[in-house]
Amino acid sequence: MSMINRHRLAETFEFLASVDSVSRHEAAISAEIRKMLAPFSADIVMDRAGEKTGGDTGNLIARIVGNRDVPPLMLNAHMDTVEPGVSVKPQFNNGVFTSDGTTVLGADDKSAIAIIIETLRVVNENHLPHGPLEIVFTVSEEIGLLGAKYLDFSLLSAKYGYALDTADTECIITRAPAANHFEIQVHGKDAHAGADPEKGINAIFLASNAISSLTLGRIDAETTCNIGVMEAKGATNVVPNLVQLKGEARSHDEDRLEQVTHAIVSAFETVAADYRKEKQSGDLPRVDVLVERDFSRTLISEDHPVVAMARQAAKNMGREILPKRTGGGADANVFFQKGIITGVIGTGMKDIHTVRESIRLDDMEKTVRLLLEIIALHAGGQYLS
Repeated sequence: MSMINRHRLAETFEFLASVDSVSRHEAAISAEIRKMLAPFSADIVMDRAGEKTGGDTGNLIARIVGNRDVPPLMLNAHMDTVEPGVSVKPQFNNGVFTSDGTTVLGADDKSAIAIIIETLRVVNENHLPHGPLEIVFTVSEEIGLLGAKYLDFSLLSAKYGYALDTADTECIITRAPAANHFEIQVHGKDAHAGADPEKGINAIFLASNAISSLTLGRIDAETTCNIGVMEAKGATNVVPNLVQLKGEARSHDEDRLEQVTHAIVSAFETVAADYRKEKQSGDLPRVDVLVERDFSRTLISEDHPVVAMARQAAKNMGREILPKRTGGGADANVFFQKGIITGVIGTGMKDIHTVRESIRLDDMEKTVRLLLEIIALHAGGQYLS
C-alpha cells in the first residue's frame, strides 16, 4: 500500500524513541503524542491514572469519529519504557533501529505508537473508510500494567480491539496467563552468630529450606513459578531475623494457578510450624504472606471477530497470521477482564528490555499495512454481529 510514508514512519519512531519515558515519567512523550493525534480528533482526554500510579501523567485516550456506522474499534500501546531508558540515542543503519548500546531502544512499545500514528495519518490523508476508533496509550505498563488497571473505562465504548505489544508479526496472541504476585516475610530471631547462635532463629536458613522444597521455573505446559527477590539485611556476625521474598506464579489454568500459589505459601508456613513444634520456640519463627492477583488470563476463541479480522487482513496481504499462546502479560489482559476482547499483535521488536534491543523499519511498515487492512475490514462490518 504505497500510501504509507515510510520515511515519515521512521522519523516518527526515531523522535518518539528519543523522548525519555521510563515508567511513571511519561508526561513529556504524552504531550508529544497528543500533538500528533490532534489532526485526527478533537476528543482527546487524559484520565487520572497518574495520581494512582504515582506518575506524572495519566493514560491518553483519543476518540476518532468514524465515517462508517459500525461499533468502535480500540487500538492500544503503552508509552512507558524500562530502565535504562534515559537519554536514548536511536541509531538507524541498514534498515534497523538500535540504541547506542548504553540504553534500551524503547521499541517496546514506541514502535507500536509510531505504527498507530502512521496508520491514522494514512487513513486521514486518503479519506479511507473507517469505523469509530478509540486510541488508548497507557502509562506504567512495564511495572505491573498499572495504567490499564487504573484506566477510566467510562471513557471507552469499544468492546474489542488490538494491543500492539509483542515481537512476532506473524501471530495474534489469543491466550495469556493469569498471574499472582506474592510477598513473603520470614521472621526469625537475631542473636550473636559467634557467641550465642543457639539463641537465634536463622530466617535465611528457614527460607532456604522452604525454597528447596518447591519446584520453580516451568511447572507444567501451562504454569510457571518464580522467586525473583530474596533480601536480608544484617551482618555476618548476626543471626538474620528477617528475610523478604517476592515472586510470582502464572498459569493459563485458574485452578492450577491457585494450587501452585497455595503450595508456595504452604511450604513457608510448614517450615515455620515444624520449627516451632520441634524447638518449642513460642510464636517464632513466623511467616507473613501477601498474595495479590497481578492480572487475569486472556482466552479468545479462534472464531472471534478480532481473530478473524486479523487473519483475513493478513491473507489479503498474502501473509498468514496464526493464533498463539504466550506466557507474558500485557494491557490486553486487563482489557479482557473489563470486557474488551483484545488480541495482541506484533511490531517486530527484538531483544526487548536489553541494551541490544532493535527493530526493522520493514516490520513496522508491515504492521501499518496490517492495521490498515484491519480498519478496512472493520469499516465493512462483515465481521461484526
